[in-house]
Amino acid sequence: MSIQQGPAAFPDSDQARAHSRPLRVVAIGGGTGLSILLKGLKRYAPAPGTVTSAPAIEPVIDKLSAVVTVSDDGGSSGRLRKEFNMLPPGDIRNCIVALSEDEALLSRLFQHRFNKGSGLEGHSFGNLFLAALTSITSDFAEAVRLSAEILFTRGHIFPATTSNVELEALMEDGSRVRGETKITASKGRIKELVLVPPDVEPLSQTLEAIASAHLITIGPGSLFTSLIPNLLVRGIPQAIIESPATKVFVCNLMTQANESLGLTAADHIHALNRHAGGRIFDYALINRTPVSPALKAKYALEGASQIIADLDRIEALGVCPVLGNYLDEASSARHATDRVARDLIALVTQSPDAPKVAPALRFPVNTHS
Repeated sequence: MSIQQGPAAFPDSDQARAHSRPLRVVAIGGGTGLSILLKGLKRYAPAPGTVTSAPAIEPVIDKLSAVVTVSDDGGSSGRLRKEFNMLPPGDIRNCIVALSEDEALLSRLFQHRFNKGSGLEGHSFGNLFLAALTSITSDFAEAVRLSAEILFTRGHIFPATTSNVELEALMEDGSRVRGETKITASKGRIKELVLVPPDVEPLSQTLEAIASAHLITIGPGSLFTSLIPNLLVRGIPQAIIESPATKVFVCNLMTQANESLGLTAADHIHALNRHAGGRIFDYALINRTPVSPALKAKYALEGASQIIADLDRIEALGVCPVLGNYLDEASSARHATDRVARDLIALVTQSPDAPKVAPALRFPVNTHS
């Protein structure tokens, strides 16, 4: 199968608007990856009230929702979880800030981390703020909603579940590892992931958002500790599979030592499908730009490398690879959030007659920065 050459496979911005309708978008994940993606997507969502400091792009997203894993047990989040018997706020906080108006003082305030002070050192103000609101409302989801209002976010943020859950990994050698921090640090290969307790429920708003979505994304993010945990919450994988939305996997740029070492792009998709109990994705956004030799050497010291895009295996899974320049390289490899968001919007604003899955084609998308 040959890669399609010539003009960009997706319509330009004017064409996209001509084919667009108000979109409902659901982004699922956790960690740094989800917050980076949300920064790009929010530029296509209308600003709340009269706040207009974000870059001006004609809004095409009517409703933007983030579904965020809540299994973190390390750092500031882990300490608050143990001391206040609350859900970990860290990933939620990052998403709230990502969807807020970046230049606003409150955004910087939420990310401020105390570097001294008995009991305060290591905590971020945003985590403490969410802890205080949770104590006042006795409802973590309501605390998240109120925090999002205060920061004028351009979207809704839902914890994957409001139950107090832990991750447990069954390793290939038959051993079991309990807790996200220990799983991440484990040297063994993960065979399967489960939640403890197993039968936890999602928020009804999450299922409603998934059912009515035009676009659902999963990734980027740590495969076993940011992405798969969302699919272990009862009802979420079934809702995704049954949703008529266009479903896209945003592939990671690099492997993660001790978690996804040696796993290809197709391996990631297969693991997500297996834990979901069915085929999820129509498309996979995959970076085609090599990292620099210097960054490659830096990641090699950590036992990590650029993820292999095994396109034939991806297509065999019924997924259409979309190749693009999604690398934003600085001191580390990060997704170019504007380009990823642009191509996600383009995927769902194609002609309504375009097929969702085109396994015979590999689309190279716009290459301009």
